[in-house]
Amino acid sequence: MEIRAKIWLERDGLLLFGKGRAQLLRALDDEGSLAKAAKRLNMSYRAAWGKLKASEEHLGLRLAEPSPAGQRGMALTAEGRLILNEYEKLLRETERFFARRLARFEAAAEAKRPQKQPPRAGTRGVSTTKA
Repeated sequence: MEIRAKIWLERDGLLLFGKGRAQLLRALDDEGSLAKAAKRLNMSYRAAWGKLKASEEHLGLRLAEPSPAGQRGMALTAEGRLILNEYEKLLRETERFFARRLARFEAAAEAKRPQKQPPRAGTRGVSTTKA
């Protein structure tokens, strides 16, 4: 048995951040390039760019910026790293909460399940017919 849920953040019906955005930022942080992050996630550069820009617009802050002068690629901003870390922390806390609640649910379900009675001794396979 397991609890299944998807966690994302919205404001006024607009997606701010969720699992896909977190995966994109994590890949960007690992790869140092939006193009490489997109490739790793099997998405087009255009889709990755659009998701990044939409989240930045909806959050009202920059999540990534060009790498320092003389280097190609992108890096997370301090705000981008904070948002990513807080979302990942939210997921870990949610998973722990679900695990505790699932254990309580399973215990309650088990307590209410009728117990099978073991067969009474001497009744199985023995004929009760008198000769």
